[in-house]
Amino acid sequence: MAKRPAGPTESPVRPTTAAALARRQQQEAAERRAGAAAVVKAYVSLTKPRIVELLLVTTVPVMFLAAKGLPSLWLVLVVLVGGSLAAGAANALNCYIDRDIDQLMNRTKRRPLATHTVSPRSALIFGLTLAAVSTALMATFTNLLATALTAGAIVYYDLVYTLWLKRTTPQNTVWGGACGAAPVLIGWAAVTGGLSWTAWILFAVVFLWQPPHFYALAIKFKADYARAGIPMLPVVRSLRRVGLETVIYSWLTVGASLALWPLGMTPLYGVVAVVTGALLLVEAHRLYGRARREEPLKPMRLFHWSVTYLTLLFAAVAIDVFLQ
Repeated sequence: MAKRPAGPTESPVRPTTAAALARRQQQEAAERRAGAAAVVKAYVSLTKPRIVELLLVTTVPVMFLAAKGLPSLWLVLVVLVGGSLAAGAANALNCYIDRDIDQLMNRTKRRPLATHTVSPRSALIFGLTLAAVSTALMATFTNLLATALTAGAIVYYDLVYTLWLKRTTPQNTVWGGACGAAPVLIGWAAVTGGLSWTAWILFAVVFLWQPPHFYALAIKFKADYARAGIPMLPVVRSLRRVGLETVIYSWLTVGASLALWPLGMTPLYGVVAVVTGALLLVEAHRLYGRARREEPLKPMRLFHWSVTYLTLLFAAVAIDVFLQ
């Protein structure tokens, strides 16, 4: 009897060698690791770590100043971890709330919720969990005022700024600055249990610094915000008006930084505040001048220098403590 040929759906069975099987297992393991790494990266991205880093730059020097020296290293660690988790929670919840507009903006369309790497429900649970852990950590190891300020900053950023101010008023950047400056008060309260004029002046520095910093970014991504229907100042007002407000808030920032000098700071702090403040004002006036002449603004020059300004100023606060 003749042997029936194999049908079109049949294929000969090929023996699998031990080496081939090992290679296949290694490939599958690598794919699982890559998948797990991508998920972890997505969750970390939800916390916006670069923003968290900037907040911590202001917190530690303030704790040094509040303690008039080195505070408890354990307390510094608690505030750093608790503050990082709180900021990460606020940012993750911000991503959850803004998932509709993030898909419309080139700057944010690669965020985990916009790309569906993380589900909205998972992002919400993640943000709320971080908020609960950070608040519990601060309540256990610091004091009531520092804990209340931490919880308040999360609520303000997500409910007041993200849900309301950001979508309704061009002054969103100004009033939204309160939560960005809150770490200054949190660090001071964690050390002393209260707040002083010095703490409020440092809060004012960061609060007033944020409009020039974020106006520059909003100019850069003006088309993005317009597409998403967000009334950032560069979207609803002329660039000349934006430049003028940038100059005003830059002068107020430098004024607030100099107001700290008579309150027990050494000439080192004063020199740093004057020099870095002068450079901030130069960049702000340059931007305004270009806007008046209707020239390209180059806003990222101001944006990057504003970050350097704040970092150097608060580094001077920390160093100044040990010179007194």
